[in-house]
Amino acid sequence: MSTSQHRQVACAVLVDTFRRFLLQQRAAIPGILHPGRVGLFGGHREGKESYLECVVREIQEEISYYVPPGRFKHLTSYDGLDVDVHGGNLHGEFFVATDIPVDMLRITEGSLLVVKRADVIAVEPKFAPRHASQ
Repeated sequence: MSTSQHRQVACAVLVDTFRRFLLQQRAAIPGILHPGRVGLFGGHREGKESYLECVVREIQEEISYYVPPGRFKHLTSYDGLDVDVHGGNLHGEFFVATDIPVDMLRITEGSLLVVKRADVIAVEPKFAPRHASQ
């Protein structure tokens, strides 16, 4: 009998109408995963929803703006170790949505970090841990 945990997540790279990346600055409160770090908007899959349904729901919950399913383009998948759960594994589906109107957003989890493409490298040290660095 396996005791490993398996998490399923869907996240999105969001790009605004000015071609800037919209990232989530996680709240710096104890008890949440990676407090104060930067990551993508998204979250855990619920029930029997598809990964696309998950990312649509999570994005709407976290930015208070509805992005229809047809606006998400699949980017990549990940299957492997879960760096956040000892002995766990993770399946993630990653999407991209563009032309998000930043002035229409109301962030409900953490805060919004708007980053120009040329400045992404400067933000990299603030990213939540990645599987490749573990």
